[in-house]
Amino acid sequence: MVGLFFLRCVARTLLSAPSSKTVTLRGASRHYWTALRGTTAAALASGRAAFLLGLPTVSYLGYEAFRRVQSSAVVCALEKEEVMEQADYLYSCAETEKLYQLLLQYKDSDDAQFLWRLARASRDLALMPNVAADRKKILTYEAFEYAKKALERDEGSFAAHKWYAVCLSDIGDYEGVKVKIGNSYIIRDHLERAVELNPKDATSIHIIGYWCFAFAELPWYQRKMAAVIFATPPTATYEEALAFFLKAEEVDPNFYSKNLLMLGKTYMAIKDKESALLWLTKARDYPAHTQEDKEVHKEAAELLKRLG
Repeated sequence: MVGLFFLRCVARTLLSAPSSKTVTLRGASRHYWTALRGTTAAALASGRAAFLLGLPTVSYLGYEAFRRVQSSAVVCALEKEEVMEQADYLYSCAETEKLYQLLLQYKDSDDAQFLWRLARASRDLALMPNVAADRKKILTYEAFEYAKKALERDEGSFAAHKWYAVCLSDIGDYEGVKVKIGNSYIIRDHLERAVELNPKDATSIHIIGYWCFAFAELPWYQRKMAAVIFATPPTATYEEALAFFLKAEEVDPNFYSKNLLMLGKTYMAIKDKESALLWLTKARDYPAHTQEDKEVHKEAAELLKRLG
């Protein structure tokens, strides 16, 4: 990490040097002045550069402004990449509070890459066991606003669609079952769009499976409420949920302790005890890196006792 930081500092120094003609970033040469030079040369040759020749000071200042803007853009790109790498590293280490504080500096950014990560970090922080109830609610609504803004900035981002769906579901916990069920089709649509944009994202596939599982086990009174809200209320089966959980595991084996747990619970629901034992054992034995992993471990162990 120190070596990488040093190299980036060197890159910034080169960018700020007046004699810089080429910037190399991660092995790819990027020539920023070629297009300008070509345009100027062609204009001079054809006699269409009279306004440039007639206003040499303005021309020079325009060129200098262009050069500085381009240099600034590259530096910003380096800084963005640096922050993204640090953020993803903190996420992989489950350093939720540090990640949130890092990304909170970019809450006013127009970059969807910052915003959906901030939505995810806010949500993860809200789910921490030591977070007070009032802060949990604030963070949950913050997460939704960041995800919403990320989606507005980039509708082609699979992650923005995914976290918008997840955070929309979360605020339903505060606005009641009617709102939660009322948002269910919207949630599913965004999850499906996320998978369409990135078929290799196992977590989006897993969440659709969870959506199916939730509606498969929906209590009768909530089914009646859904029938009031929708002409055709959302429905799903355990078999549909199982197909998505298995697909997620196929895309990225052993990627998520909760997927292993849900496979076990779904097999329990369809009375396949042997398969349920297999997946619940995998969930129980999954390395516990996060608080959620610990909770999965506990639930899996309890279900295994019940099946035992």
